[in-house]
Order: sequence, then structure tokens, then C-alpha cells
Amino acid sequence: MKLSYLSEIDYSFDTPKSDEHGDLSCNAAMMLSKRLKKNPRQIADEIISNLDVDEDVIEKVEIAGPGFINFFFSHNYKAQIVNQILKEKSNFGRSNKHKGQKANVEFVSANPTGPLTVGHGWGAVVGDTVANMLESIGYTVEREYYFNNAGRQMRVLGDSVKLRYLELLGNKIDYPEDYYQGEYIKDIAVKLHDKFGDKLTEEDPEGKFKEKAEEEIFNEIKDTLSRLNITFDSFFNEYSLYEDSKIEELLSMFEEKGLSYKKDDALWMKFSELGVAEDKVIVKATGEPTYRLPDIAYHKTKFDRNYDLMVDLFGSDHTATYPDVLAGLRAIDLDSDKVKVLIHQFVTILEDGEVIKMSTRKANYITLDQLIDDVGSDVVRYFFNMRNISSHMNFDLTLAKKQSDENPVFYLQYAHARICSIIRTVAEEKIKSSVKNLNLLLEEEEKQLINKLNQYEDEILVAAENFEPHRICTYLQELATAFHKFYTFRRILGSEKKLAEARMALAEATKTVLQNGLGILGVSAPKRM
Repeated sequence: MKLSYLSEIDYSFDTPKSDEHGDLSCNAAMMLSKRLKKNPRQIADEIISNLDVDEDVIEKVEIAGPGFINFFFSHNYKAQIVNQILKEKSNFGRSNKHKGQKANVEFVSANPTGPLTVGHGWGAVVGDTVANMLESIGYTVEREYYFNNAGRQMRVLGDSVKLRYLELLGNKIDYPEDYYQGEYIKDIAVKLHDKFGDKLTEEDPEGKFKEKAEEEIFNEIKDTLSRLNITFDSFFNEYSLYEDSKIEELLSMFEEKGLSYKKDDALWMKFSELGVAEDKVIVKATGEPTYRLPDIAYHKTKFDRNYDLMVDLFGSDHTATYPDVLAGLRAIDLDSDKVKVLIHQFVTILEDGEVIKMSTRKANYITLDQLIDDVGSDVVRYFFNMRNISSHMNFDLTLAKKQSDENPVFYLQYAHARICSIIRTVAEEKIKSSVKNLNLLLEEEEKQLINKLNQYEDEILVAAENFEPHRICTYLQELATAFHKFYTFRRILGSEKKLAEARMALAEATKTVLQNGLGILGVSAPKRM
């Protein structure tokens, strides 16, 4: 068999889940099986017999399962990862794979009608972490917050504040149940009363009442996000799409392409011709657009701004709606494949095994600020990152508050602090780390830790390109476990000098990777605990 066949197929190299299956696994033999009409294990054997491997790098090559080709790196080659980590330090794990490409990550995007809830928190943390991951593989990233300060929600907000203001003046008010119920509405009304007294009784609810509410709530939203070290590069107001005629331009494009039509005094879009089940209204009979129209126009501005990748992070209430937006983009000849939509599910708060019931309408939900007050920003960020967003999340407050190894955040931070303590102790004994004798690291616990360090660069790349922060959390937990096992059985102090120096280098490399990984997650790496 000629190895030239390999250039004709789409095969891949992956990191096996078990060390028993080597360091890299290739599926080329199985990809060639149908073409060559041969058993994949026979093809794998032929590939191996034609390979010219560097024995200093590849210790052995084996066939596994239905025809996987597994490569085992030599120990000396793998041990050099320690040297690489100590040289690159904070840059280790970063790559230039997507250098020169621009990404827009849109997340949170809550209208300024109330404080951020724990549901918003999941989107906020994952959105910021996705942005960090993309930056780590070379993208220039812009974090964007899209909001609407017009429409019914904002009218109700202004009216809610005015009614509370009138209550302060002694008026008996029939406060509607579907208006905003939170104490924050009363607080805004108090501030207006303190400043204007009774001079606003005739003020339009959409005047100073709405303006003050938007200002106060947006400031609170920004302050809350800053507690999680989340800042935005740009805030995009939906209203600007109307001011800048972007809505009119889009409607003209749909009309020119014959994709819109009038029916029952409303304007409909021929979504059925765009891969969506049925046509839908884009402008109501009242002249008010449905969400689809401004959302398509907004995404068109992202294309106009020349982003190579556009990431949208939405709550599960968008599951049925975002396909319409993508179809609308395709309708005007834009590449919707450049838009990656991430949907996070609902968050349930548990305490002592019991669900804390929440109602947004009654404003007895847990705010993101309250959650940060309870468990701290590091725990909030880590807990939101460690779950796959495609599954419903149970945020366990009882576990989150624990200062023990049961708490995954404590477990990781303790591993980092423990290494810092070791470094301080070893320094007092005049022992320094050295990469000159990494070949001495032959014990099983040392090999396992080195293997885990070797996986970091691939884990970051895969996590970033698949928008999966939870993969980094899983990796770091495994790394911390490998380190604790190594240090339990292979002490540094008391070892022969050269071996102690090599083990010290291994510990320092582990500390660097822990810090780098936690940094991407937005979690601190304390030196003492």
C-alpha cells in the first residue's frame, strides 16, 4: 500500500482517553478501509510497516481495536514538556492558529429592566470564558452587549417607577401584577423623589422615569459584571438600527429578492423558502417589527464589521427562534456558518438538597449579586464553567460554600497554593528546580503527571474551537489529582539532589499550567490558602 493514499482521505489524530492507548491515536486505516476494500487492521499494519519513525520521539506504534494506530512518545521526549512550560510560562498553551482573525462574542444582552439573575450569570460567565479561549488561540476578540431600551418592556419599566413615585407622594395606587415588582423599582423612585420632590407628577413615564431607571439599572448591571471581571468592548443599542435606517435597508433587500409579502395588513417573510418550516410575520399590522427583523439587521452589522467568527450566547428561550435569524442572513447572501449560536439551559439553585423556588414576575429570584455575596466570584465563575451548557444546571449552594476538597474550586486552588508552599519550603533548603535531569523522572506517578501536562495544549485548542469551557475544568481536575498523587508518593525534600531538582521542575511546571488554565476560566490562583 502506498502512503500517498493518506493524502486523499480526511483522517485525524486524537488524544486517547486512556494512557494505555498511547499519546496519539489515528483513524487513517478505518478511513481507507472502504476505498481499499481491506480489513482496517491489515491496512494499519501496512501503514506502520511503511512509517519511518524517529525512535527518540516515538517509542512504539501499536494497532488497537478495529484499526486505530496508537503512537507512544518516548519518556525523554515527553519529559521535555516540563522544559517548554517553564520557558513559555504564561504563554504556554496559547497558539497563533487563528492569528489575524476577528471574533465577536455577544453575551448577557439583558435589557435594562432589572438586576441580573443567576440565569444571566451562566451566560455571562460562559460568554466571557469563550472570549478568553478564543483569544488564547489567536483571535482578536470583541465582547459585545446588545440591548433594547425601547418597546413595551421599557414603557412598563417607566410606568412602574412612576407609580412607585406617586405612592411616595401619598397617592393610593392600583399597582398591576404584571409590572416590575422588585425593591429596586422603589429605590429608583426614592432617588427621583429626593431630587425632584413632587415636580414629576405630570411627567410622562417614558421621560425622566424611564431614563433614570435605565441609567440606574445599567450601572448596576455593569457593577455586577465587574465583580466577575467581565467588561464589554461595545454596547449595541437596538434602537440605533432604526436611527441608522438599517431596518429599512433590510426590508428593501427582502423586497428586491421577492422574499416578503403582505398578508392581513402584516408583512410576512418567506421563511418556508429558506429552510424553515413556515412563513412568519416580520412586521405586525400595527407597524411594529417582530424580534426577527432587528435581530437579522443587527447580525448584518456584524458582517459589515468584518468579523470572521460571530458567537451568540443565548438562554434556552431562543432555541426555537435563532434559526429564523440565520435563515434571514442566508437570504441576503451572508455566510451563516460564520455565526455560532450557543444555547445555555436553565439554572436551579439548590441548598441542602432542596430547590430554592424563584419567580421573576414576583421578583423573589436570586440575583447574581446575591450569589456572588454568598460564595465569591471564583466559585461562581468555576461552577458556571464546569457544566456543559446543553444540560440543565443544578447550582449546589451547600457544596459551593464548602472549604474542603469536596468543592472543586477549593481542590484546584489548593493544588496551586500547595505547590507555592512547596517552592517556598524547598527554597529554604537551597534546592532549585532544574531541567537537566528530567530523564530521572521514571516513577509511575511522575510519568502520569508528565502525560497530563502534555495534554494541556491540545485540551485548550479543542475546548476553544468547540466552545466548551467545561473541558478545561475537567482537565484541571485531572491535573490536580495527578499532582496530589505524585506529591503523596514522590517527595522532593529528602530525595537525591538531582532527582529533587527534577521533581521541583515538574512541580513548577504543574503550577504554571494550573495558573494558565484557571486564568482562562477567570478564576484566581492563590499562593496561600
